Amino acid sequence: MANENSIVAIHRTPFNRRSDVDKKKLKEMGPDRPDLKLEQISTDRGRTYKRSFSSSLYANRSWLAGCAVSNAFFCFPCLLFQCTGTEILWTTTGMRDLKHFTQKCKKHESSRCHLTNSMKLSLFGRLSIAEQLDEGYRIGIRKHNEEVRKNRHILSRIIDCIKFCGAFELALRGHDESESSDNPGIFRGLVDVVASLDGALKDHLDSATVFKGTSKTVQNELLDCMLAVVREKIISEIQSSDFLSIQADETTDISTQTQLVLVLRYLNGANLEERFFEFIPLQSATAATIAMALKERLAAILPGEQKVKLICQAYDGASVMRGTSSGVQKRIQDDYPTAHYIHCYAHQLNLIMQQATSHIVKVKNFFSDLGGLAAFFSRLPTASNVRWNFHSRAVNTVFEHRDDLIDCFERIRASDGFDDKTSHEAGGHIRLLEDPDFNFFLKLFHRIMPHVDILYAKLQNRNIDSVYINRCIQQFQEDIQKIRDSVHAMVVEHRSGSEQPRKRRAIDQDELKRIATEVCDTILGHTKERFAFKDHLISATLLDSPQFDHYLDAFPEVALATTLKAYPVLDGSRLKTELTLIYGSEEFRTCRGAVDLYQLFKDNNLSEVFSETETLLKIIITTPMATAEAERCFSTLKRVKTFLRNTMTQDRLNALAMLSMEKRLVTDMIDFNQKVIERFAGLKERRAKFLYK
Repeated sequence: MANENSIVAIHRTPFNRRSDVDKKKLKEMGPDRPDLKLEQISTDRGRTYKRSFSSSLYANRSWLAGCAVSNAFFCFPCLLFQCTGTEILWTTTGMRDLKHFTQKCKKHESSRCHLTNSMKLSLFGRLSIAEQLDEGYRIGIRKHNEEVRKNRHILSRIIDCIKFCGAFELALRGHDESESSDNPGIFRGLVDVVASLDGALKDHLDSATVFKGTSKTVQNELLDCMLAVVREKIISEIQSSDFLSIQADETTDISTQTQLVLVLRYLNGANLEERFFEFIPLQSATAATIAMALKERLAAILPGEQKVKLICQAYDGASVMRGTSSGVQKRIQDDYPTAHYIHCYAHQLNLIMQQATSHIVKVKNFFSDLGGLAAFFSRLPTASNVRWNFHSRAVNTVFEHRDDLIDCFERIRASDGFDDKTSHEAGGHIRLLEDPDFNFFLKLFHRIMPHVDILYAKLQNRNIDSVYINRCIQQFQEDIQKIRDSVHAMVVEHRSGSEQPRKRRAIDQDELKRIATEVCDTILGHTKERFAFKDHLISATLLDSPQFDHYLDAFPEVALATTLKAYPVLDGSRLKTELTLIYGSEEFRTCRGAVDLYQLFKDNNLSEVFSETETLLKIIITTPMATAEAERCFSTLKRVKTFLRNTMTQDRLNALAMLSMEKRLVTDMIDFNQKVIERFAGLKERRAKFLYK
């Protein structure tokens, strides 16, 4: 159990939330100074220096404390009092840079914030005898704290209302927020509903003159504080994880502002997390601008020696992102060498289907005709070159309701209630739906598209890894190969049951077979090429359970060597020994992917036995195979920043988007409201009292 003066205990129960007795006890105990497991290797002028922790580092610095959990140094007075402007390096993240230790200590102990916090610590608890005996002083303290308790309760209710609006993407402000307005907005209406159930809040709203808490300024300040609290939580989770991946994509919002979304993927204990972090406004969508914006955020998330945690960067495959000489991925990898690039596999699947359906004229015409049907009926799913599940829906709708569509078009032709153009188009669609060649392609793609949909849906899942996806891709290839093998039978069956078209020249049987085979071959060829596991992704093949029997006979030396080159953090000899043991054990062959195997290690306390394999599993699981979460963020962006809210500031947009996308994280933080209140109280001097004495 941690000591009361340990960094962990102080983070868990901040100084300002403790009783006076506990505060005095903590001051008497002084800073905790455990031995830290810190080592740092650096090179200077061709010579290598190794620095490690020494207890002498605590000497001559009474303010210095250490944390054995995070292996970092902290400032004891700043950690306790945290006046406005205090560096988070010495209170939250901790200082681990041994090379610049003396320099950073001198800079910090000369800062105004450190001196202020040190003075507060020295004077804390030193009351004169007269003050201690003064009953009026004690009564004043009690009154002050009672007022603070009431103000905190009121502010907590207001925070709950903002959280509700943010979680459900509701507009906070109304057309007219005056007291007599009939349309004050959802936030004001929600506050009034809560006040009807909370007498203290109702009395406050009726009588408040100094601080009411419902103004736009207070809303924005509270939103800023909420955003900061959630980001601090995310950063703390990342710092306790071993690896991090980023996903980024850009779009244009309703106000034509280019927005770059940053999503962070990491393991938080046994849970895989994909967290929205920020929408970043861009002046231009060039590689240099995007890379600079990402580097600025990464510097705050992964300071100093933590750069090695970034193992992957995933983008949509646009040339500005994937360029190998000056693209974003190359610029990021220059600063983060282990940040390997992933071209989003969902976009890869789109490109595969685009290639299969656009370079063959007959197939291209089929989808053009299908689009004409969709245009005739506004509710029929429209075919799209970006979202191929819409292609599937259009194919399935026409295939399953062909007879109904023909009947509908015939009724339109026979009716007098439609204009000549509509009647003419209906006649064309009847001939199209009765055309044997159109129906053949309709049947062909009705068989192909469900397999595309299944793979696409799997790629949208958050909890996927490259091992699992590799098996899904293999299954997809097998399914398409079966369709290819059945093309001849499909053509024969189709020709035998079809009537000859009236006006269109029918495609002969051999030509239909050739086109259908070419479609399947194109899908298979591009799938094999685009989804091939090369470079760092080959590491996933080491843990592909269907290959374990083969690996027992011939160990995958090439894959292991490639993996060790991509991830130098791994111990090659131990990893090979562990993998050999796994290949020969029946218990591990039922695992469907890296997530299952990692969970098996955790459930059976095998982490120490298979330490290097677990590290490899963490790398594989942390590596995203798609940027689906970034696309989900764009959906939220469109709901939050609408036409009627197109002048929303960037900070407000990020805060509302964070409350929406990370609502579960906010709910799980039990002390979220109190942290927001403390940050809100520290923003500036306020006439209303929110801090206890």
